[in-house]
Amino acid sequence: MRKIIASLDIGNHTIKLVVGEIVRGKLNILACVDVPSRGIKKGFIVNPESAMEALDEAFKKGEEQIGLPIKKVIVSVPSNGMECFLSEGYTSINNESGIVTSNDIIRSMQAAVYNKVMDNRELVTILPTKFLINDSIVTSTPLSMEAEKLNVKAVVVTVPKKNVTPIVKVLEKFGIEVVDVTVGSLGDYYEFRDSKKDTEVGAVINIGASKTTVSIFNKGIITSSEVIDMGGDNIDYDLGYVYKINRKNAINIKEVIALADKNLAQANESVIVEDKNGDKIKINQYSASEIVMSRLEEILNLAKKQINLLTKKQISYIIVTGGVTETTEFKNILDYIFKDATVGEVKEIGARHNKYATAVGLIKYYDSRLRLRNRDFSIFSLDEQEELSGIHKKVNISEDSILGKLFGYFFDN
Repeated sequence: MRKIIASLDIGNHTIKLVVGEIVRGKLNILACVDVPSRGIKKGFIVNPESAMEALDEAFKKGEEQIGLPIKKVIVSVPSNGMECFLSEGYTSINNESGIVTSNDIIRSMQAAVYNKVMDNRELVTILPTKFLINDSIVTSTPLSMEAEKLNVKAVVVTVPKKNVTPIVKVLEKFGIEVVDVTVGSLGDYYEFRDSKKDTEVGAVINIGASKTTVSIFNKGIITSSEVIDMGGDNIDYDLGYVYKINRKNAINIKEVIALADKNLAQANESVIVEDKNGDKIKINQYSASEIVMSRLEEILNLAKKQINLLTKKQISYIIVTGGVTETTEFKNILDYIFKDATVGEVKEIGARHNKYATAVGLIKYYDSRLRLRNRDFSIFSLDEQEELSGIHKKVNISEDSILGKLFGYFFDN
């Protein structure tokens, strides 16, 4: 069954909205937009009215691309203060057939978190590490197996309520239903995951506009995460301070002429811009690259230090993504710091920029949750699907819906 899912990544610099359709396990992008953020600081909503204006712009652009109103989304929330803990729960299989159903899986996962999440925290995901049939048979896919009892062992991920409530309230006022919330690091991992990474311990680093998030994954399960309050904006500020130019010109220099590796820069390559006094100044590629490289080295070294603080286990892979990784020659400086790290590049047609990594990956993450529970989902009703098929030639889209949290966003009531 085909599924259409929309995801929203609210960043400090831009708001990203992506709509994708899962067909035969592959993600096809139907709409992909980004608009300048307003009322947002480090991923938190600080001015609801301004945030609603930016969201309105994002959804209107998305609706123009897809031809239908987008009223349901999954949303990434800030991972600041994120905590993970191991838990387990079980349920008895009481149906006449003695076969594990999707409802049995849900009940076992509910039991694993019942009365275990503090009042000041919000559950954002529960990630099963394994299921046990009758306390003896270990499996990752218990659906349709014969059983009298189903146990689950899982990692439970929570964040402070302040990370979630303001975002959900603003979207609800805007008429958008939040069907799931989770941390952006899960989206990053699912965008670049493969069967090998699902058996290893690794790190995922996302360098965004205002912050850098470092997360550790053990066999595909997030175990820890930390936020560094430094990102692409710091590069813009550095360029603006040194050359006494406004932010728009600083961003243009960073994206057009500067390199992440000053050793590859040319002193005779230059641009002329206007400083804050209205004077014309010439900025050469080498000096601009030197500033960019210095800040990137600082960010990457801090991320490297954070990895060592978050885990003592041997790291098998390091993936670095986020909009800043689009800086020309970024791979070079990454190799200087990490030697064996890779740049995670978004490959989906229609979203080929690393600033979309989180939003695209969140769709894949949500699809994996649906498959675990053997559920179908679409953000569009059957009537809307018929209208959409006339535009995009898509058919057979389910109108079933699911909630994305325990007793509210993750599990069905």
